[in-house]
This record gives sequence, C-alpha cells and structure tokens, in this order.
Amino acid sequence: MSANITVEKPETADVLELIDRSDAYIASLYPPEGNFTVDVGALRQPDISFVVARTKGQAVGCGAIKWLEDGTAELKRIFVADEARGKGIGRQIMTTLLEMAEVHGIECLYLETGPRNTEAVSLYQTLGFRECGPFAGYQENPYSLFMARQLVNA
Repeated sequence: MSANITVEKPETADVLELIDRSDAYIASLYPPEGNFTVDVGALRQPDISFVVARTKGQAVGCGAIKWLEDGTAELKRIFVADEARGKGIGRQIMTTLLEMAEVHGIECLYLETGPRNTEAVSLYQTLGFRECGPFAGYQENPYSLFMARQLVNA
C-alpha cells in the first residue's frame, strides 16, 4: 500500500481522530508516568513539521518532527492506524521525515520511544537508529528508549 504524504496542520477531523487513536495506543502500553506523548497544541507549534499519510483521502498515519536550535531534530510522533499497519506506511512516513531533516541540514535526528512499542523500535532500527542516552532534558526511566540517527548528508 502506498500513501500520499503531505505536510499539514493537525486540524481536520480525521487527523484529530488519528491523534486520539495514537494517544490511546500509547496509553494502552504505558502507565501515565511512562507516557510522554506530545499534545495536539504542541504539534501545532512553528518549530514542528507535521505530516499526514492518506490513502483514498483518509488519514491513516502521521508523524511530527521538531526542529531544535542546535542543528538537531527530534521525532515527536509517528503513528499508523491499525488498518494500515504492516503495509509500509510507517516506513513511508519515516522516510519523508528523514528527507525533511536532510533538507533542513540536520546533523542528528533523535527520538524517545518505549521498549514496549516493539513495531516502532524495529522500524527505527531498520532505518539506522541506534540506542543513545537521554537528550533534551529527558531522564532515564524504565519506560523510555532513546535513539538517534546521524544523517549522512548533514
């Protein structure tokens, strides 16, 4: 399955529903003290680029990247709806975000995820992300896995 991926603001009903589903998914994996998802308001900030994957006009996935002042960036969200999982949509979203980071001249892309989110961890590892320590004010905790990828063309 191939999706059309565009930069959008998280404002349409189908995208907001997708974000709600993403939040519910993370809440099903982690207790409140292990849930570090970014709320919709933060996803609308000017230093964040938000992308939506659509098939047949319907939002089936999304991702967000935050541009940091030090020449790095942080993946703030990636989610693919249940009905679109296992079809390459997550890889398409990540590839788009990596291309955006390279265009911005980003040296390193960081992310925080959780070890229970095994599908995401596997995707990140496949795309060259490696474990690293906490960054950007995060602290070590049993619910977080910190990863980074150096970008070749930066």
